[in-house]
Amino acid sequence: MKLLVATTNSGKIREIGAILEGQVSEPCGLELLGLNDLQGVSQAEETGTTFEENALIKARHCYSLSGIDCVADDSGLEVEALSGRPGVFSARYGGPQATDQDRVSKML
Repeated sequence: MKLLVATTNSGKIREIGAILEGQVSEPCGLELLGLNDLQGVSQAEETGTTFEENALIKARHCYSLSGIDCVADDSGLEVEALSGRPGVFSARYGGPQATDQDRVSKML
């Protein structure tokens, strides 16, 4: 059985694979694929207001393009001193060209 992980991050695919392996007692023949393994399957625009909404948007989008069962996640930083920001905007915090260091500096 194939399972598409809606990401281009190979580390995340390995992480999800390890989690799934820990949940089954016998090998199940699961083949994990990422977006880099498929042509014509792009990442979805994350327009949700919660991590859960964004994960659903990504999974549904990738399933609709590939026809392969799909799992997705979304995560970010919720800083109490910033009233929960940047939240779902963590990856875009600091602007479209911001590096990880730029985003950390802005948050601090």
